[in-house]
Amino acid sequence: MLIGILAGLATCALWGLTFVAPRAVAPFSTWDLLVVRYGLFGITSLLLMLHPRLRLPRMPLAQAARGLLFGGVSAVGYFVSVAYAVKLAGAAIPPLIVGIAPVLLAILANRRDASLPWGRLAWPLGFILAGLLIVNIDGIGQAPPGQGLALLLGIVFSGLALAAWAGFGWVNARVMQGPNPPDGLHWTGLQGLGAGLGALLLIPAVSVEHFEIASPAARLSFLFWVLLMGLVGSWIATWLWVVASRRLPLALLSQLIVGETVFGLTYGFIFEHRWPTAPEWIGSLLQLLGVVVAIALFTRTKRSTVPLVPAPQCALEIPQS
Repeated sequence: MLIGILAGLATCALWGLTFVAPRAVAPFSTWDLLVVRYGLFGITSLLLMLHPRLRLPRMPLAQAARGLLFGGVSAVGYFVSVAYAVKLAGAAIPPLIVGIAPVLLAILANRRDASLPWGRLAWPLGFILAGLLIVNIDGIGQAPPGQGLALLLGIVFSGLALAAWAGFGWVNARVMQGPNPPDGLHWTGLQGLGAGLGALLLIPAVSVEHFEIASPAARLSFLFWVLLMGLVGSWIATWLWVVASRRLPLALLSQLIVGETVFGLTYGFIFEHRWPTAPEWIGSLLQLLGVVVAIALFTRTKRSTVPLVPAPQCALEIPQS
């Protein structure tokens, strides 16, 4: 369980880089970074499969197809949905809707597995929801007034992003904890191939002009972030999440997703050379408190369910006088 928790938090630390990477690669766009990042994820997965240890074994066609489709939809589909959600609904509404993913997944998982009594689970989920609202309170106040169809479409795309995120956590857990789960490295490679195929569909969104006008320093920075996000933020992070999905109940694993937001905010503060505002401090601490409480509750439950080993019975009988 400890390995699973550490793997989940490490994943969130790597995924949190997504919050700052698009700003760090200017004048290149988010689409440029997205396509090249996931293209590299797919190429790396393909090259690694040349090694006998990582070569895909024979597996059911349905499972292989699920891995490919899952990789493309969960990675590329998520970020495309977020991009259009922010464009249509502004920067305030999408984070609130997508940020519900940990809570939604925890509720669905606990409904299926009954990992914790609902009264106990309500505490960490309450802290997480309160923190999410407080962190975004400034954005809520600055949200643009209703814009009819554009706002409605933005909410729809936010819902699609939420579904992609929740589906990623749900499917990973079901596959890795189900009967005859695939090897974690093989499952990561399949998702990488799917993400690479999805990136091919977005090549028209890449701007050649950005590559022409960028300075040598900007091109070098773009190369650094592409390598970081494609190899570490995608391949290694996905593998670590697969490890966590195998070892942790989904009701706990889903709440660790909050770490991605907290790490992302921290990276953003460092990038902007500023301290958090009071709402950001309070909201982040409440979300972290929710994760800590969740870990404590699940750890205590895990210990209480470990069966006691009965003491060995003495085989020597004392004769009665």
